[in-house]
Amino acid sequence: MSTHPRTSSSVVSLSLLVFTAVLSGACGEDANPLDRPKPAPFRPAQVQASVALAAAPGFADQSGGGVFASAAGGLVRLRLDGSRGALEPHPGNTVEAGPVTGVFRLGPHSALVEAQNGLFLAESGWLIAPPWRTALAPGVTATAQSADGAVWLAHTSGLYRLQEGTLSALKVGGEPLTGITAMAAAPAADGSPGVWFLRDGKLSVAVATGATSYQVRDASAPLDKGEVVESLAGLGPAVGTAGELWLLTNQGLLRRTREAWHRVDLGEQPVQLLAAGRFMWVKSSDALFLYDADAATGAWGEVSDLDTRELRFLAVDEAGTAWVQLGGATVALSRSPAPRVTGLHQGMQVVEDGLVVRAVPPPGTPPERIFFRLSGVEVPATGPEYSLGGAEADGTLKAYSFAGLDAGRHALDVVARFADGSEARRSVPFDYQPVSSGPVSWAVDIRPVHESRCAKCHTTSPGRPLNTYELWQANAASITAAVREKRMPADGPLDPQLITLIQRWAASGAKP
Repeated sequence: MSTHPRTSSSVVSLSLLVFTAVLSGACGEDANPLDRPKPAPFRPAQVQASVALAAAPGFADQSGGGVFASAAGGLVRLRLDGSRGALEPHPGNTVEAGPVTGVFRLGPHSALVEAQNGLFLAESGWLIAPPWRTALAPGVTATAQSADGAVWLAHTSGLYRLQEGTLSALKVGGEPLTGITAMAAAPAADGSPGVWFLRDGKLSVAVATGATSYQVRDASAPLDKGEVVESLAGLGPAVGTAGELWLLTNQGLLRRTREAWHRVDLGEQPVQLLAAGRFMWVKSSDALFLYDADAATGAWGEVSDLDTRELRFLAVDEAGTAWVQLGGATVALSRSPAPRVTGLHQGMQVVEDGLVVRAVPPPGTPPERIFFRLSGVEVPATGPEYSLGGAEADGTLKAYSFAGLDAGRHALDVVARFADGSEARRSVPFDYQPVSSGPVSWAVDIRPVHESRCAKCHTTSPGRPLNTYELWQANAASITAAVREKRMPADGPLDPQLITLIQRWAASGAKP
């Protein structure tokens, strides 16, 4: 688990998990409140991509930029300012990708690339051929990441779940779940974490009933006569909320909160929607809307002074930026140029008392001031690094202590204040679970993780050797960062409990 992704030639078998089909009613709600928001007009900030992109789905990284299919059929990585970043095939790959047909979200900083020669991972500047790639041919229709960190892949051949480096086919009564056109992670009707999907025009939700078993519930929404669901979107959890499900129908928008279904009337018939984190973009025939679930007032905004009739979504990120094709160009649109965060990603579980968290100023006019806000307390930061913990006298960045926080969900805000008095904000919800007092050791707790998930790449090659306690101890900081940010292992992220275990081991002294 080095700081650079590696690949492996080992093959992961395709295991089968059986679903139980259960009928549910209209999610138990009879009320259907009508919301008529009044979107406030705003002129969007625009960043133009330096490379022509294809009209295919892409991946937008919450740190800025993303990975996309180029108009020439290749793969391109874009930075926050629209310039081209480094992305090349990993030297351990045994096959070339070929022409790229689409890119899908896989994790906070990683993407699933569908190409002529199969599936690949794009991570930290590398294009990686994972061990499980031979299990699936091209044919991905949607992806979603559930609350347990697993990645769900809807494919023309069925529904699959990627966790712990194993790709599993999920079936009902022995039959594959084919025909899925859209997926979204959002709470089920009973509040349990769920993954919703649209299959053959019907709505269903999968809820975990055990470590390797799931229940599929046929769900329904309060649809009017002749109304059908066309697409789904999910908003992630934040402080005080577990997330939301949104439906795009042929007649409008439906929003499912913990309390009830709501019909949302924007005065326009929506035709596209795409969400990430706590933001959602909605496109109608001649208007473009942005929904910020955390805005105290003015949650809805409408883009002004921009012809959006021929707009097409490519990707949306957790900071509220939408990458779109517009008038022959590819443009990143946002309400305002938002600062970005490194060292902490949306939904991350923090178990260490200290992390080095930094703010990255938005492109364009430099802000007059950048500061953090956590639990109602402002923490000033000075450039050029803008570290939450500040810096030592020699410039070394200091970690920030989270020890004063209560366990539970919090949000870190980064605010960029400009000379004209305007502000741009980035809010990152995270879950703080302090290191427990129980002992964690290399021999008992960490070595089994190494042998099961890391040894195939990190014994002699292709990754740096990490096959002894001494090597793990010496590389504890980089290992912890790689698994926490889900950059490692290369064949898929660790289970959240194992990530926590490694963080606890490093934070408590990396004991043998």
